Amino acid sequence: MANKNAKHKKNVPGAWYCTSPDDENGEGCIACNVCYSAAPNFFAEDENGNAYIKKQPTAHADVELCKEQLDSCPVSAIGNDG
Repeated sequence: MANKNAKHKKNVPGAWYCTSPDDENGEGCIACNVCYSAAPNFFAEDENGNAYIKKQPTAHADVELCKEQLDSCPVSAIGNDG
């Protein structure tokens, strides 16, 4: 489960977030590119390749796409507080 206390500083406000690579719990982004390759309208990469949320999903299909990325993340670096 993503650490809501270690959110990436570039996440836009909202329920969805990615964790910072510096997460002490070991659930930080490892720059695998799975999420921002599959859902580039919502996930982006910073200068180091680490993911963050650039746009919150609102439509049902978009939320489902982001859920797929959450489930696919190899280190559980994607979270949803909603």
